[in-house]
Amino acid sequence: MTISGLGPHGERASPPERVSLLPEDLAAARAATRRVAIVLHTLDGDWTKQQISGMLGIFGDCGVVVTEVIDCGFSVNRQVSELDRLIVAAPDAIVALPVANEQVAAAFRRVSESGIRLILLENVPTGLLPGKHYTSLVSSDNFGLGKMAAAGLAPHLVEGAAVGVLGFAADFFATNEREIAFANWLQANRPDVRSHVRRFGAMDEAAELALQMIADHPDISAFFVVWDTPANAVATRLQSAGYTPAMATVDLGEDVAIALAAGRQFVSVAAQLPFQQGVAAARTTILALLDRTVPAWIAIPGMSVAQSNVADSFQIIWRKPAPARRCACLALRPDGKSRTVRSVSIG
Repeated sequence: MTISGLGPHGERASPPERVSLLPEDLAAARAATRRVAIVLHTLDGDWTKQQISGMLGIFGDCGVVVTEVIDCGFSVNRQVSELDRLIVAAPDAIVALPVANEQVAAAFRRVSESGIRLILLENVPTGLLPGKHYTSLVSSDNFGLGKMAAAGLAPHLVEGAAVGVLGFAADFFATNEREIAFANWLQANRPDVRSHVRRFGAMDEAAELALQMIADHPDISAFFVVWDTPANAVATRLQSAGYTPAMATVDLGEDVAIALAAGRQFVSVAAQLPFQQGVAAARTTILALLDRTVPAWIAIPGMSVAQSNVADSFQIIWRKPAPARRCACLALRPDGKSRTVRSVSIG
C-alpha cells in the first residue's frame, strides 16, 4: 500500500516497518527503566482507545512505564498547562497529539528545550522541526484518506451534484490534508461536482452547521465530514430533520460501521489503523530513548471501506469481531416520506 501525501515539511513517508524492534532493542529497553507520558487531544472515541492500546502493549513489553495518559479535551489552554506540568515531572519522553499549531508551539518547544524526547502524532505545531524540536511524527496517510473518501463517494453522485464539505476550523495538519485531498480528487476526477465548504470549531457545531448548509444550498445531496464522530452527529441530525444525503467520512467507529452495514447514509469510509499507529509510535519512542536513528515521518496507510467489506474491515481495524448485535435502523420508502424500520448487524 502506497502513501499519497508528504509530511508537514515535505518529507517522504517511511513505513512503520522501519521502526521494528530487534531482540537486543527489547533487552536494552527492559534494562533501562524509562518513563513516558501520553498527551492526547481527547480520550473519547474508538480511534483513541485503539491507539492507546497499541502503545501500552508495546511499552509494557519493553518495561517502559506510562506515567500518565492525559485528555486535553481539544483545549489549547489545557494542553499547554499539562505540557508545562510534565516538564517539571520530567518523564524521559512524551508522546503527544497537538490540538493546534501556532497556539501550542511555544509549549512544545519548551518540552524540547527541557531535554524530554518528543514524539508527535498526526500534527506538528508551527515552527517545530524534526531532529531539532521533536524526534519523529507518526501519523496516518491523511492525504490518502481524503482521496479514498472522495473515490468511494463519487459513484453515488449524479452528474452535476453538489457536495457539502465539513472541515475542522482549527489549523490541523491531519484534517487539512484530508480536506485538500478530497477536493483535489473531485476536481481531477469529477469536475462536474460542486462543493460547498464550511468548517466547525467544536464537535457540537457540526450537525447544526450541516442543517444550515442545506438551508443555504438545497441542492446538496451528499456530505464529506473529516472524521467519524462529528460525521455521525451530522447523519443523525439530518435524518431526524428528514434528510438522508449520501455520506463519506474518515474512521470506522462502531456507530458509523453499523450505519454503513445497514446502507444508511454512509457509503464511503476511509479508515485509519489506529492500533498499528499506536504500535509504531511506541516503537519509535523506544528506539529514540535508545538513541537509535528514526525517520522524521512515519505514515500508516489507510483502508477503503464500503458496505461490501465493512465486517472484515471492522475486524482488521479494531482487532475484534464485528458486532453481532442487531440494531433498529430507519429507512425511507421510495416516495421519500414514510419510514419503515428494519434490523441489521455488521457481522
